[in-house]
Parts: sequence; C-alpha cells; structure tokens
Amino acid sequence: MNNKPVAWITGGATGIGFAAAQSLAAAGYAIVISGRREVELNRASTQLSASGADCSAIALDVSQGQAVANASEVILKKHGRIDALVCSAGTNVPNRFWANLTADAFARVVSINLNGVAFCLHAVLPSMRAAGKGSVVVVSSWAGWRYSGFTGVPYSATKMGLAPLVESLNDQEGKNGIRATLVCPGEVATPILKTRPIPPSDAEMAKMLRPEDVANAITYAVQAPAHVCINELVISPTWNRIYMGGEDLKRP
Repeated sequence: MNNKPVAWITGGATGIGFAAAQSLAAAGYAIVISGRREVELNRASTQLSASGADCSAIALDVSQGQAVANASEVILKKHGRIDALVCSAGTNVPNRFWANLTADAFARVVSINLNGVAFCLHAVLPSMRAAGKGSVVVVSSWAGWRYSGFTGVPYSATKMGLAPLVESLNDQEGKNGIRATLVCPGEVATPILKTRPIPPSDAEMAKMLRPEDVANAITYAVQAPAHVCINELVISPTWNRIYMGGEDLKRP
C-alpha cells in the first residue's frame, strides 16, 4: 500500500473513462481501470503504465452486482482505500426507438447505464463513510440533462435516471464527507457515436468535444476542496449540433 489517493474508473479502457484515468494519474492518483473488453483494458493499462501512471486493471461487467462487489474488495485489499469513483461505463444500441426496440436491448442498456452505477456506488460507499470522505463522478449525457429524442428510448431513460441517483448521494451522504457530481457532456468524439443508426461524419466529429475535455472537468470535480461539491456540470462543443441539427440526429 502507498499513500497516494486511489481512483477507480469504470469504462476506463476507452473514451472518456480512459482520458479521465490519464488526467487523474497526472494529478497524482493511483488508478484502477475496469471494463468488459480485456484486450482494450490491457492495452489501456499498458499505455497508462508506460506513461508513468500507477495503474492496475480489473476485467469487469458492471451489470453484474457480485462482480462489482468483488472488484471493490480487490481494490481495497491492494490499496486500502478508494478516494474517488468515476462511473464512465455506458452503452447504447442501434435499434433504439419503439418501432424496433426489443425488451432485451432495453434491459441491457438499463443493466449497464443505471444498475451498473448503483452497484458501484453500493460497493464503495462503506469504505468512503469509514474514511469520512470520498468523491463520486457519474458520467451522464446531455440526454440526461435535457430530453434528446435522437439518443433513443433506453439511453435517454437511463441517463435521466442518473440525476436523482446523484442528488440522493449529496442529500444522504454529504454529512459523511462524500460528494457527487453529475457530468452531462454534449457530443464527444468517441467510438460509441458509431453505434448510432446513422453515424456522424468524420468532419462533424472533428468539431465535437474531445474525451480529454470531459476528463479535465472530472478531475476538477474530484480535486475540488473537501468543502466544495460540484453538483452538476454540463459541457458541450461550441459548434453544438444538438442545437444546429445534423442528418444523423433526425428521427427515423
């Protein structure tokens, strides 16, 4: 064990999660990344370690409650603490509107985007309470801040559900020194956009937020003074297609 603060980032192998791991490592945190795809997880861990980060990786599907609890125990056994949890694991499905949405697809999105966050919170809160402090950042979406029809039924429903989940933490756990931040990014140039029924063009993705833009906001929330809680952060590209429109944003 060492005296470094420890940050656990779910969905840490790619996109916003990986950028958050890089940013928090640069800020002096020991990093634990988890994710479902072992190949990408190992690649990310190797890259972080090569850059000098104190990094370890755990293969994990956050939709599995017992597996999440086990991962938390592994982290606590190795490090003795979890100072920050960044919930960045998320998914969507191509067939996302009522006309073609299946019950199984809906349930799968819920199991990762909503249940997965709740499982992770349940796993880390006891040790944070015992320490009298802890920072939680939940990566939601613009679709979790304002209804966005193009993101589809399950994604919108689950991301909207994260707002009261995060607020309940600040309501119930603030007295224990635990604070939570809901981060609601607009369009970020990450691979998940390619799962849209009509993917955005490369030219349009070049104008979107970068994962590191959101990662910087996450690090700001985690590193704020202990008496400060950043309840919600909404961040979008200046050239915001949610306002301007785009062919791939039209409802089929």
